[in-house]
Amino acid sequence: MDTQITERLQQMLVADQDLSLAEAALLLAKDEYPGLDVDAYLARLDELATRVRVRLPEGANIEDTLVTMNQILFDELGFAGNVDDYYDPRNSFLNDVLDRKLGIPITLSILYMDIASRLGLELEGVSFPGHFLVKFSTEEGDVVLDPFSGGTPLTEEDLVERLEEASGNEMIGGLSLNELLEATDKRDILVRMLRNLKGIYLRRQRHDKALTALHRILQIAPDQIEELRERGELHERLECYRAARDDYRRYLERANATIDVVPVRTRLIEVERQLARYH
Repeated sequence: MDTQITERLQQMLVADQDLSLAEAALLLAKDEYPGLDVDAYLARLDELATRVRVRLPEGANIEDTLVTMNQILFDELGFAGNVDDYYDPRNSFLNDVLDRKLGIPITLSILYMDIASRLGLELEGVSFPGHFLVKFSTEEGDVVLDPFSGGTPLTEEDLVERLEEASGNEMIGGLSLNELLEATDKRDILVRMLRNLKGIYLRRQRHDKALTALHRILQIAPDQIEELRERGELHERLECYRAARDDYRRYLERANATIDVVPVRTRLIEVERQLARYH
């Protein structure tokens, strides 16, 4: 992986709540597009925000801002969810979303939140089961929006219906609807985006690219031990046995008493056997 990307991303992660999701997403896209000009795409986001700003009425409130954003982004410019090819990996790269005007819920939400932020409106991401959403708070309660569907506001009935579709009529892990609508940490948003990309590459048997996504997940969230195990498996599949051994060992060091570690111990023994053949 590019060390400059790694170093810049690490600097941004240290900033934590000041982390720019759009800049981080574009930086992550450089793993796929090494020549990508992050500043040029950030300037395009500035231009989109300016286009909305000049159309806002004097004294515009939150609703005015969101309605104008929706009109410009979705009605006029044609940004939309890619329902025809949802698992195209380009849907997970923010530069491609800006170029093609197609994305999945999480990348369209990052785009939507970034433009809103440039207009002084801080939206929050919601890692809702099966479909990423955004929300903002009012005195009357949270308003939930779906950028994948043109910024549509969702009622409680809409959300319950979506939850039932995603979970088969059962609350996820016993969580209530309100708990499922809690704001998502920026790091978690990036991790969810990368997990989507990892899954796409695994389905396509692009293990090298899935491995890159796993490297980035573990850079952003090093405590995700299941990703550590999965990275070990990919390293082993790609015959990178030393890296696989290191990942398996770290996994076993961090696993708690509730985790069945026998399969990983078995894989570690096999990896060490393979390494011994080279000595």
